[in-house]
Parts: sequence; C-alpha cells; structure tokens
Amino acid sequence: MSEHSLLHDKILPIGTVVLAIIALWYAAAVFLNTPFERDQAQRAGNTISFSEILPRTMAQERPVLPAPHQVFAELWDTTVGKSITSKRSLVYHSWITLSSTLLGFLMGTVLGVALAVGIVHYQTLDRSLMPWIITSQTIPILAIAPMIIVVLNAVGISGLLPKATISMYLSFFPIAVGMTKGLRSPEVMHLDLMRTYSATASQTFWKLRLPAAVPFLVTSMKVAISIALVGAIVGELPTGAVAGLGARLLAGSYYGQTVQIWSALLMAAALAGILVMTVDIIGAWVNRRMGVKPA
Repeated sequence: MSEHSLLHDKILPIGTVVLAIIALWYAAAVFLNTPFERDQAQRAGNTISFSEILPRTMAQERPVLPAPHQVFAELWDTTVGKSITSKRSLVYHSWITLSSTLLGFLMGTVLGVALAVGIVHYQTLDRSLMPWIITSQTIPILAIAPMIIVVLNAVGISGLLPKATISMYLSFFPIAVGMTKGLRSPEVMHLDLMRTYSATASQTFWKLRLPAAVPFLVTSMKVAISIALVGAIVGELPTGAVAGLGARLLAGSYYGQTVQIWSALLMAAALAGILVMTVDIIGAWVNRRMGVKPA
C-alpha cells in the first residue's frame, strides 16, 4: 500500500468525524438559541419565521451555545489579532497555565516514579501504599483544590506553586501505576538470568527493569500531562486568578460571555493535544535510542 493511500485512509475518517461534529454543533446552536429569538419577537409583538430566526441564532452577542464560526473568530482575534503580551490574548493566558502545568507535571513525574520504585522493591510499601494511592484519586479535585491553596497560602507559598501542586496531585497517579507495571514487566526468565550473573538489585534495576518500563512510562506520561493541564486550570478557579485559561473561563462565566468560554475551552484542548504529541515524539525518540522497534 502506498504512502498516499495510507495518508488518505488516516485523514478521511478524521475529516469525516470533524465535519460531523461541526454539523451537529451548528444544529445544536440553532436549537438552543432559537427560544431567545422567539421570546424577543414576542416581546416586540412581532411574528418571526424560521428563515429569519436562523441567521440571528448564528450571530447572537451572548448565545446559549455559540456557533463554530463565532468561536473560531474569537480564537483568531485573541491569538493572532492580539499581542502575546496583552491580557486579552489567549497566548498570554495559555503561557500562564502552561507554566503551572509543566511544573506540576515534572513534580508528578518525579513523585510517581519514586513511588513506583519503592513499591516494586519493598513489599511493605506495595501492600500499604498502593491502596492509598488509588484512594487518593477518589477525592474530587474541586473539593481538595481550595484546601491545598489555603494551606499553602497559610505557610507563605503562593503564585505558581499551589497551582502546580494541584497538577502534581492529579498527574502522579497514572505515572505511579504505569511505572509500577513497567518495572514488573520483565519476565521471570530475565530476572533469573540477572541473578545467575550475580547482578545486584541496582544493576537489575538500571539494566533490566528501567529499560523495560520506559514504554509504560511514556504512555503514562501522555495521560498525566493532559491531566496536569486540567489540574492547572482547576487550580486557577479558587484563587481568583486574573491570568490563565482558568481565569479566562471564570471571567467569561461571570459576565455571560459564552463565546469567550468556548474559545478558552478549545484553546485548552489544543494545548493538551500539543503537549500529548510532544511527549509522544520524545518517547518515540527515546525508544529508538534504546533500540525499540516500532510495532
């Protein structure tokens, strides 16, 4: 099969799904925005037809559900049309959120890997710690985020670190679970071979367990970095932040600016996609350096 055919087979389904989503989005926008137009017409004592309603539902200033072209126009205006240093620029707000995300992701990765190493090498930690790690993720982040921020502010820690801590809290879990599975993935035969060579626990870890765990770690990191972004956005909500995608969402909800809310949501989704792709590319490069052949 040629490369052109493979590319066609990949792009066509994606394009079809995207077009279907946009069509459903437009239909939902018409359905949800029509009651407002009918109500306005009734208040004015006018009769309005569907052909008159349709274009109006596509251009409301504060629609219940903005049409796709309204959101994309807002995205263009707040990314290309504004200076990146402007507080109305989504690039500026994305950078604020991204800084918290990356710091929280780094902290979560270090914590998750450290916990996984301890769990694999110490049976006591495996029995006592893993249940608590799983239980920690049952606590709603919206409930715990304000508590984390209040506690850290009480000890004089504010700014970037509280938001990063919330990102870390969410992102360490998939890394700890994935890394634990990866470190345990070598077969018994390989472990026996290391013992035959009189390898120490440290040598077994660096030469067998860690290389075997890298593919698991990369997969976990792709999940973790997207969750870290969610944590950074959630962390901006209870702080009353004036910058960041979370602050942008909050300001839009305060003033009923649904177009602003949706543009910030799409920007967050695009940012998450870029971060996951970046981790995937780095992971593929690391695997190639280690001699792992692609499936």
